[in-house]
This record gives sequence, C-alpha cells and structure tokens, in this order.
Amino acid sequence: MEKDKTKRNALYAIYFGLFLILMGLLYYADYSSRKMSVTPKEDNDYTYVSRLFDDGVKRVVSTPKVIIRPYSNAEVKVLKGYYDYKADEKTQENSIINYESTYIQNSGVIFGGVDEQFEVRSILDGKVTSVKDDKLMGKIVTIEHENKITTTYQSLSEVTVKENDQISQGTVIGKAGESNFEKDLGNHLLFEITLDGKYINPESVFDKQVTDIK
Repeated sequence: MEKDKTKRNALYAIYFGLFLILMGLLYYADYSSRKMSVTPKEDNDYTYVSRLFDDGVKRVVSTPKVIIRPYSNAEVKVLKGYYDYKADEKTQENSIINYESTYIQNSGVIFGGVDEQFEVRSILDGKVTSVKDDKLMGKIVTIEHENKITTTYQSLSEVTVKENDQISQGTVIGKAGESNFEKDLGNHLLFEITLDGKYINPESVFDKQVTDIK
C-alpha cells in the first residue's frame, strides 16, 4: 500500500513538472509574439525612402542668370548712348550718330574709350545665329538667348565664334575694333539688344535677371 502511494506521488511530480515546462513554453511564445508586434518592421519601401534622404545628393534650385556687360575691361565707357525719345535734350544729343551729314538715332550703346582692342563677351547663354563681315559696320555677331532676347555685337575686329555655336555667358566672341560708321571713335563696340523683336536700352538690363526684363 505504501509502495503504491509512493508511485502515485512520483507520477504527480512528473505531471507537475511537465505542466511547468508547458506553461513556460506558452509564456515564451506569447512574449516573443508581443515583442515582434511592437518592433517596427523595416520593409523595402522604408529602406528605399531612407536611402533617398541619406544618399548625400544636394538638390539645387535653378535661378535665372544676371545679365552681364559685353566686356570685362573696367576702363571701357559709354561713348554713345541709346536714343530714348523720353530722355532730356542733352542725353538725346549724345545718342545721335552723324554719318556722312546724316543724323541717325542710336538703337544701341557704343562702348569704347580705350586704345586697345578690348575683348567682347556674350551677356548670356545663347546660340550664335549669325556671323558676318560688313564693310560699313565691321564684323557682326548675333546671338539668340532665352525669353526672346537677341543681342548684336558690331564693329568687331575679329570673331572667335561661328554660326550655330552654343555658347555660355561670358564667352569671348571677339574683339572690338574700328568701323567706317564711326571712324573717330577708335576701337569700340556697338551693342544692341532686342526683346521680342523690339530694341530696348542695353543700360537698362545690365545686372538684372532675365525674368525681370520686360
């Protein structure tokens, strides 16, 4: 009888031990599932977006360029201004060109006042649409730019670009020279600019953004 009782106690101990092991396994399984649900899962989309912001790429906002003067020589000055019918009498007088007893209203600005043949440069990025040699005006270069802006560089002694060239702002397109149109001015540049086919005063556009020209 005592032997049977001891046997039953042993079985109870085994059952209880198995019960504790089973409860431990269930608790571990429940704990693991709860931990996984709390921890965020990094999927492919999340990783891709993270790389986009961490790849070191700098995003640049494009801004319109500021229009520069058609020369870099600081000693160059205005010899003949643009004729503006709204200007005062003295300004208008300085904007008249006398050619063989004929008075002509200047549609551009004549730059010069230096002895050497100073470099002439493009005021903006653009495409060279015309290069020609005129007996009266010397060598002439015409460039088309954005926003319907066209520039013409006249009285050049030499040209370093050719038709259909795509050039950048500041590209040297030639050198100023003399012409038969204004012989007494020496080395000079007659610079003209049109907006949508209409002449405008070059002095009104320098140091301004292209989008400000109207």
